[in-house]
Amino acid sequence: MITVENVTKRFGPILAVDQISFHVPRGEVVGFLGPNGAGKSTTMRILAGFFPPTSGHATVGDLDVVTQTHRVKQMVGYFPERVSVYPDLPVRSFLDFVAEAKDVPRRERKQEIARVIEACGLDKVSDRIIGHLSKGYRQRVGIAQALVHKPEVLILDEPTIGLDPEQVVEIRKLIRDLGADRTVIISTHILSEVSTVCDRVIIINGGKILASESLTDLRAQLQRTRRLQVEVEGPEARIRGLLEQMPRVETVQSPRSKVQGPETNGDAVTFVVEYTGEDIRKEVSRALLQQGWGLLEMRGLELTLEDMYLQLVQQSKGTGAGVYLAPATLVAEQ
Repeated sequence: MITVENVTKRFGPILAVDQISFHVPRGEVVGFLGPNGAGKSTTMRILAGFFPPTSGHATVGDLDVVTQTHRVKQMVGYFPERVSVYPDLPVRSFLDFVAEAKDVPRRERKQEIARVIEACGLDKVSDRIIGHLSKGYRQRVGIAQALVHKPEVLILDEPTIGLDPEQVVEIRKLIRDLGADRTVIISTHILSEVSTVCDRVIIINGGKILASESLTDLRAQLQRTRRLQVEVEGPEARIRGLLEQMPRVETVQSPRSKVQGPETNGDAVTFVVEYTGEDIRKEVSRALLQQGWGLLEMRGLELTLEDMYLQLVQQSKGTGAGVYLAPATLVAEQ
């Protein structure tokens, strides 16, 4: 559905996008993840036909974004980071204006506007002035205007930025629903956005693509070792020493400070054990219990998207080193 081959974009001396390539098949929801200034919005605007690449080739549904721009815009629904709406217009009137601008036939407009109002959950506010709506509802109006001409591809640039947590949840659910019957690309710098909404992640930094994989495949590629979190009641130094001496254990780290257990006689200490090979939970539990220490918790840890993102960024900077994050560090939220 979308193919990008060696696309570069310069704005004068500034290199915004540097020879990026990726493919998005029909019906996939893809997260385009990167920090501010990584090249996300530039790539989205190229795909939406707003400006051409400096070099390289991009197609949407076999249509060239440079030579067939008008037809590309008919196929793509675009929600920019700063969506433009007319705050003095009612929602329905604004969508009617957009439908006319997008050449939706007059006889189909009423039905099409009713469809996007229902799809975007705007039924209760369809006759209200846009400027009087909450930001969450204004975002919905912005998504509705992108859908009004039945696009096969939906491009959303930072769709939840500036929303409160409840509004974020609502917009993410809407995006998941919209992805059921169309290709969706979401540009975001919010890690949890990708992990909760998308089938696949494309990670970009400094104008270059660092990865383009499903989260499962990306985790399998990056996770050279396995991790196990254990919480034990006993002497910290002796517990650490025992864990470090176990076969296949590479590192033992203390992600959190000691916590006084409310129902224990001593301190509860937590370690993250990094190891290679097969599961070592049985060996660890047996060794700890033989010493008479209380095993309070033991669980395997997977790399979070935040772990994976930071590891790729570190590697792109030439360190080649993995990044360790404490288990208490959750996937970053807005």
